[in-house]
Amino acid sequence: MSNPAVRVVELSSLFTRFAGRLLVGLGHEVVLVEPEEGDPTRRELNGDAFVHWHAGKRSVTPASPEELRRLVAGADVLLDGTPDGAPEAVAGLDHLVHVRVTPFGTEGPRGHWQGTDLVVAALGGMLAQVGDPDGPPLRLPENQAEQLAGVHAAIAALLGLRARRTGPGQLADVSAQACAAAALEAGALAYLHEDRVPARPGRVHPLVPHGLFRAADGHLGGGLGGSPRMWDALLAWLREEGAEADLAEPRWQDPVERKKHQEHVFAVVQEFAGRWPKAEFAELAQSRKLPWAAVDLPHELPGNPQLAARDFFLRAGDRTDLGFPFAFPEGHRIKELDVPERGADRSLLHERRAVPKVPETREPARPALHGVRVLDLTWVLAGPYCTKVLADHGADVIKVESLGRPDPTRFAPFMHLSRGPHTDPNTNGYFNEVNRNKRSLALDTRTEDGIAVLRDLIASCDVLVENFSATVMTKLGLGYDTLREINPRLVYTSMSGMGHTGPRSGWVSYADTVSASSGLTGLTGWGPDDVVGVIYGHGDIVAGLQAALATVAALEHREETGRGQHIDLSQLEAIASHMGTSLLHPTGPAGNTDPRWSPQGVYRCLGADSWLAVSVRDDTEWAALCTVIGRPGLVTDERTRAAERRAHHRELADDALATWARTLPADAAAELLQEHGIPAGPVRDGRDLVEHDPQLRARGFYVRAEHPVAGAFLHEGPPVRLARTPGGIRKAAPVLGADTDEVLRDVAGLSPERIRALREREVLR
Repeated sequence: MSNPAVRVVELSSLFTRFAGRLLVGLGHEVVLVEPEEGDPTRRELNGDAFVHWHAGKRSVTPASPEELRRLVAGADVLLDGTPDGAPEAVAGLDHLVHVRVTPFGTEGPRGHWQGTDLVVAALGGMLAQVGDPDGPPLRLPENQAEQLAGVHAAIAALLGLRARRTGPGQLADVSAQACAAAALEAGALAYLHEDRVPARPGRVHPLVPHGLFRAADGHLGGGLGGSPRMWDALLAWLREEGAEADLAEPRWQDPVERKKHQEHVFAVVQEFAGRWPKAEFAELAQSRKLPWAAVDLPHELPGNPQLAARDFFLRAGDRTDLGFPFAFPEGHRIKELDVPERGADRSLLHERRAVPKVPETREPARPALHGVRVLDLTWVLAGPYCTKVLADHGADVIKVESLGRPDPTRFAPFMHLSRGPHTDPNTNGYFNEVNRNKRSLALDTRTEDGIAVLRDLIASCDVLVENFSATVMTKLGLGYDTLREINPRLVYTSMSGMGHTGPRSGWVSYADTVSASSGLTGLTGWGPDDVVGVIYGHGDIVAGLQAALATVAALEHREETGRGQHIDLSQLEAIASHMGTSLLHPTGPAGNTDPRWSPQGVYRCLGADSWLAVSVRDDTEWAALCTVIGRPGLVTDERTRAAERRAHHRELADDALATWARTLPADAAAELLQEHGIPAGPVRDGRDLVEHDPQLRARGFYVRAEHPVAGAFLHEGPPVRLARTPGGIRKAAPVLGADTDEVLRDVAGLSPERIRALREREVLR
């Protein structure tokens, strides 16, 4: 960023390292505190782990608590992954934004529990959403639960810095479990709004007609699309190739009929898709504006012409690595990062660095984004998830929608989570979850009058967010050059699937196709010939979080420079940036295992579809586990005595643990293991999270709010808890158009006469 004085000190852990990397990408000075023997990632994957997570940071090795205290006293942000919160280092530092990131949060009955990515994904509900219905739950690769916590921690750091402009620093408490539980798409919402717990979907999306298909040389992500045009275009292609079978019959024009008999429709499409190489099929489909993509593995990403054209990749030392999720600031790409030697920046430990004086204020503390006005032109999930994060932390978010261009989640029958009829635009639990805390303006933007009103609103807003395809805003006469003329201080965050530039900027993208292109889908499976894929909207949620991070960073940049900017966020780049070490250290689908630890896996427990996630990180934990499961002889068995040997004889360790787990309820088994310091947790589904998780309940994660039409229901709360300027759920989602007159009068400055004329011309509906 333009202000080089912002310093972040990182006490690293599995759940903080991605936050530090993201803050490097934003231009902050990040100082990694390493022990004398070096950060553990220096010894992982032949050092590739350190290169990925810590390139671009500075390195110090404090020789005493006093040296660490001096370093932290001169910092603006402490990114803290320690179990105890480094009390001696932070005491009395009123200016400090202290971001604590732990597996389960700093408070609650399980705040002391041990957690790994697998265990947090289990207890946060992610594992229950991936895998075959009759098989074990499956972990998303490359530590996705850890990285969700990292993005939230980076957002927390920026929110704390923003709030510090009007008051002291504060503690931000980030629970990785809550970060996962807030990122399930419909995982818990189906239970909250329909009393339903969906089974693991296998290779088919649980809500929309998309899934994983085999190609002649791999896999494809895609499906029937979300509009009649897409079905017609797919059917026309099938007919041209003589592959339509019975799908040309009139009955299949009905989307309800297609959904009811989706297995048959997919079988016909699979027969067709299986004839083609994956890349050729995807190109032909996209030429017809159909949402398909080849399932690529990470080592194939450098050959993606879109990523290459947009300079996504960077050099870390002498290696090519994944880049950052968006260019910042003002379109700048970081192209090279140095890899620090251990303790190379020892001089920082003796530096006396001035820190900002804490402002004296008597104003009541408000959420960090209070006073920021956001014009929300987004729909479905990725965009609304971004603006949900902003609204949760105090921004005034005005959602622009209309009967003519509704958010599909208000009306789409298969996404309409509700106990009542699926025809009321105000009762959909999917829509109401991601649009809480917002206002609704009913405005038909397909008319000249509607665009004129939109321009008036843009002039009075701080932020505009949209997730249209790349050319829509330009066609509306609202390209960035025009937006900048209307409002030079505007932060414009676009969130198209591929970005606004590049040879694939016009590709049609859904969350599953973006995940396919990013490498995530291809690594989600049990082996090269048993790919399951990530079917729910994880890619949308990642894009939404990264867009929220970019927006808050751009607001801070505006505070320094007075300038707005265009954040051209590509959803493909956002999810590709979450692929961890997979480019530096190529691998294939590996189920629930981890190259560092053994045993690690998910084991069946007593009861129907009951599972236990366990990670054994070292020989001490292995010895403790052997005691708990009643197999002490395995501690000295040459085949299992050391981690490397256990990995070689994986079946022996797994069988011993599986035999023990099968006789116990998952909760009881997890509690026994956690009592001995072993990371373990039951696999939670939506019902479990809402009804039975004591940690989420103690932290008040699910929040009840009254909707004027849908009634009272529980919402998923914000995972970031800021001590002084807390966010939260202030009100339920708006009824369509409920705030139209108020917004037009108070924000756009329209007279009652003009509002009445617009209503008469049906522009406001």
